[in-house]
Amino acid sequence: MLTKKINLREKAARSEGEYVFGAADTGSHACYMIYGILQAGEKGREIKPGKGHEEIITSLGGSLKLTGHHNCILEEGEAIHLADEQTCLLENTGNCEIFYIIAGGHSSRGHGH
Repeated sequence: MLTKKINLREKAARSEGEYVFGAADTGSHACYMIYGILQAGEKGREIKPGKGHEEIITSLGGSLKLTGHHNCILEEGEAIHLADEQTCLLENTGNCEIFYIIAGGHSSRGHGH
């Protein structure tokens, strides 16, 4: 069970640009949140929930180019949904770092941990 605040930005910076806030922090497998950072010009960050999972991705502070299951520009404050093996690649085409959040959990089809 989480008993203190976690600095997600700091943890993501030390973990190759992403930090999964989930069971290790909360003791629960019900849901998780990924805090990510894409540097200017960075591309190819793969997003795939995996079997039995669903994720909602939103951009904070800039536009992200998505290719794959969704082919679009995800503007700040917009969100998309992925389920199971659906995959997108994220790209930061801008000139400053962009943060994103992925909220995920188990789909109604179930998942065994």
